[in-house]
Amino acid sequence: MGQLGIFVERYTISSSDEMNSLMRLIQVARKLGHRADFLFRPDMYKIPEYDAIYIRALTDPLNSAYVAARTAELHGIRVIDDPASIRICCDKVNMYRHLLNQNIPIPDTRIIDEVEVNPSVGQQVLDELGSPVVLKAPNSSFSMYVEKASTPAEFFSVAKRFLRRADRVIAQQFVQSSFDWRVGVMGGEPLYVCRYVIPRKRWKILTYTPEGKTVFGAVKAIPLRNAAQPLLETAVKAANAVGNGLYGVDLKQVEDRYVVIEVNDNPTINAGEEDQLNGEMYERLVKFLMATGDSDG
Repeated sequence: MGQLGIFVERYTISSSDEMNSLMRLIQVARKLGHRADFLFRPDMYKIPEYDAIYIRALTDPLNSAYVAARTAELHGIRVIDDPASIRICCDKVNMYRHLLNQNIPIPDTRIIDEVEVNPSVGQQVLDELGSPVVLKAPNSSFSMYVEKASTPAEFFSVAKRFLRRADRVIAQQFVQSSFDWRVGVMGGEPLYVCRYVIPRKRWKILTYTPEGKTVFGAVKAIPLRNAAQPLLETAVKAANAVGNGLYGVDLKQVEDRYVVIEVNDNPTINAGEEDQLNGEMYERLVKFLMATGDSDG
């Protein structure tokens, strides 16, 4: 019997969808003969007692989840998400460079240094990438700090605001769609596939109103066997460019080809959403975590 530690924060278990997903995982782990425990920040000292650590908290090199990942790594314990994947995925500049190095198809992209942020460069970017252009802060997540700009003035305004968070800004070609593909990839194999529907009159999966309300669309899972092979192949190649752990690869479909929007570590897995038609994912997750071998996740 192995021991699986699930590192969470209080906001993790306050979400019923995520909590139900974790309870399903724990049930499967016990069925396979393993013990599974929740670990919170005060429990980090217990990490060396476990055979594997599964992180279900916001990952960032400045967050406690990264400390948990590093602690597991230093003790030779298998961990999802591994520290290297966190460092890559939490810095979109780093992530896109990994994708480009492996010739992964992405929308036309330009990395803009702080000294380049001015209306003149904004016009050049719009000429090169088209209008509107999508601007992203390197450490953006959950569709925050991702905005469109249609004029040099908008480019300058948005980019200057994002520079409060970093010394570079990402400009990317805008790809219109009514949904994003999300492919979960684990250990170089597809784990689940779903569509993240973009809400009406919006252009992102998640949008935040001035009143603080979150607007999001439906999650529509499809069986892995029904997914297009080029979609799965592109997603796996993108995930492999980052590492060998668990990733959520977001893609846009342009006619019969696919472009990668980003690769996420710590992908969302909610009960009744990502697992709708891929219920076997929990058994695969447990077996992957509890497998003997290296600790690269």
